[in-house]
Amino acid sequence: MPRGRYSLHDPHDHTPLGAEHFHCAPGPSGWRYVSQTTTPSGDHSGSVDLTLDDLGRPIRMELHARQWRVRGAALDGVTWVRTDPTGEHGSEGSVRAHAFTGSSPAFLVATARLLRLTPGAPSTRVRLVAFTDPALAPLTVDQSWALVNSEAHPTDNGPLIVDEYRLDALDTGERHTVYIAGDVVLSAPGIELEELDTPPSAFPAD
Repeated sequence: MPRGRYSLHDPHDHTPLGAEHFHCAPGPSGWRYVSQTTTPSGDHSGSVDLTLDDLGRPIRMELHARQWRVRGAALDGVTWVRTDPTGEHGSEGSVRAHAFTGSSPAFLVATARLLRLTPGAPSTRVRLVAFTDPALAPLTVDQSWALVNSEAHPTDNGPLIVDEYRLDALDTGERHTVYIAGDVVLSAPGIELEELDTPPSAFPAD
């Protein structure tokens, strides 16, 4: 069960946004990721609890950010309930999308697991519902993913397979590179892995 810490920053001007302290693990029916986020000063700012089934679909998601809360799951696309800071009102939503995304590195792992791309194959388009800090307001986005390379790196615990993904935001044309090893993001726009106490977990072979 990997445990570690990501540093988060603005991908454009590199302003520090805080940190995400996480643990994650594959299980008999999928994968679960749990984290707590903090501000640059160390104050608690939110949390992520995401569970995928063995096909990579989100069967349970709960996000907290500055008293906002979102709970969602894959159901006729994706469905969610968003609760305001007072807790008195909630809004529901449902979109014909493949999964969720957001500022947490967990969503990059989840999308990669859902798509299960092959190195060198044509890019795959995916529609996601994004929830980003601080208000967790829903936004439907279209992305294109391609697995550019998959390379083994020697470590004390055996070879570590690092996957290099090319991610295109189809609404803005921005192109990014994401590096993932097992169920841990090594590097991505606005995300750096700073601490990891055990090696990443490998997903079962398809």
